[in-house]
Amino acid sequence: MPTEEGIGIKGYIASRLIQTVIVWFLTISLNFFIFRIMPGDPRSSLINENMPPELIQAVVARFGLDQPLLVQYLIYLRNVFIGEWGQSFSDFGQSVSVVVFGRPNIVYIFGVPVMIGFRHPSPLINTIALMGTSMLIAIIIGILFGVLAAWKRDSIIDVSSTVGFLVTYSFPVFWLGLLILYYLGFVFNLIPLAGTVTPGVTHPTYFHFLQDYLWHMTGPTIVLTVSFIGMFFLIMRDSVLDVFTQDYMLAARAKGLATRKVLFSHAMRNALLPMVSVIAVSMTYIISGASITEYIFTWNGLGTKILNAVITNDWPVLQAIFLLLATVAIISNFLADLIYLYLDPRIRY
Repeated sequence: MPTEEGIGIKGYIASRLIQTVIVWFLTISLNFFIFRIMPGDPRSSLINENMPPELIQAVVARFGLDQPLLVQYLIYLRNVFIGEWGQSFSDFGQSVSVVVFGRPNIVYIFGVPVMIGFRHPSPLINTIALMGTSMLIAIIIGILFGVLAAWKRDSIIDVSSTVGFLVTYSFPVFWLGLLILYYLGFVFNLIPLAGTVTPGVTHPTYFHFLQDYLWHMTGPTIVLTVSFIGMFFLIMRDSVLDVFTQDYMLAARAKGLATRKVLFSHAMRNALLPMVSVIAVSMTYIISGASITEYIFTWNGLGTKILNAVITNDWPVLQAIFLLLATVAIISNFLADLIYLYLDPRIRY
């Protein structure tokens, strides 16, 4: 017989799953209509006044802009569910999947074409590599220093780390990026000035390519890590300090438990609840990228693609990237709700 706790967990997961599906469908619809009410005409990036009328009509019909709005919406829904994101207005009519993911790497196995990934450089992979590395480093450092600062409250460690991370958190990203690019790149030549890999260089092995790739990623990684640490540190510190005021912390100390066990088994585990929510919301950064940082370091990521698409009024590319961002945010919040089942026993009851 299933226990009451088991039924509660299944009902909790089912309700969250239904909410996730509903929110995702509403997001798909909003993602379609929001670009139709934006100022500007997307046809301006496709045609010019010197084109013959027949050519203008053919170009508009090719992208489906001559169809009624409802028909465009139904076509859009169908394309979303079959994975066809349309064609870019500005990148010479290329498929949006090529613009966002890069060209697929196809190999033939017994004469059958099989996709095993995407060729380099891929904007999506570049952004995930850059933002994922920066976020992971910032989360680890922020959590560890936040717990330590809360445990040593009002000490020199707490005061210095709080002031230091507040200062780095307040740095404008473009200013910090320009400083690092100038001093570490131009003055001391410790990092490359631009690009994802050295142009015109043939890498004999994948290891040499990876070494060159990571070297180019050093500058933007430093900028983004420094700008992210302060947020995770402050949230973790405040969360741990709030946990210290709870009665079960006093009971744990009264039982004579070791300091490490009280800190990590009781305080840190309960303090991670708000941190999980923050990390779930921050997951969209891994996909969207930091547009300003990517632009400063000429990093070919999705942030750069978003800027170019906004400038050229490229609806299909913007729709695809925003839908990807929204999907990641929705899934991240759903996974965060599942993690709560493990971290917070109250949810299981």
